[in-house]
Amino acid sequence: MSVRILALVGSLRAGSHNRQLAEAAVKHAPEGVEVVLHEGLGQVPFYNEDIDVEGSVPEAAAALRTAAAQADALLLFSPEYNGTIPAVLKNAIDWLSRPYGAGALSGKPVAVVGTAFGQYGGVWAQDETRKAVGIAGAAVVEEAKLSIPGSMTRFAETHPADDTEVVENLTKVIEQLSQAAPAAA
Repeated sequence: MSVRILALVGSLRAGSHNRQLAEAAVKHAPEGVEVVLHEGLGQVPFYNEDIDVEGSVPEAAAALRTAAAQADALLLFSPEYNGTIPAVLKNAIDWLSRPYGAGALSGKPVAVVGTAFGQYGGVWAQDETRKAVGIAGAAVVEEAKLSIPGSMTRFAETHPADDTEVVENLTKVIEQLSQAAPAAA
């Protein structure tokens, strides 16, 4: 049985280094693990309880919830915007946390990784993402971490999928996350 991991990227930019990191996760997922990159976070409206009504949930939000519900675990890729989590990723967490206590994140293993331009690789944003997703009900896999600094320089000419050290560390995170997934039991 294969473990299915849903990848959510907190940057909407097509060429973002975090998106490239997610592409590397899809390409280098270990045997028995499938990493699926979710498209369409940019179409998910800001969370508003008034539109989160059974039978009329916006299509992009419903698709996100379905994808998360079908996954065994989630892998979040967070850049750092002004020292914190990007709005698009926080919005996805908000949608996935509802209905309260029974959202698609409830009890689901989640790991947070990322890359950023600064010398710490976006660690503040990743810590904030872990905090938010944990409060939202997910089972944060704390030991599964990867913060890659200097993204603009490091990935200027090399895609993360072709960086041996990145692939090795990313594969380790995917293995840790997949071991925490219920399907792995």
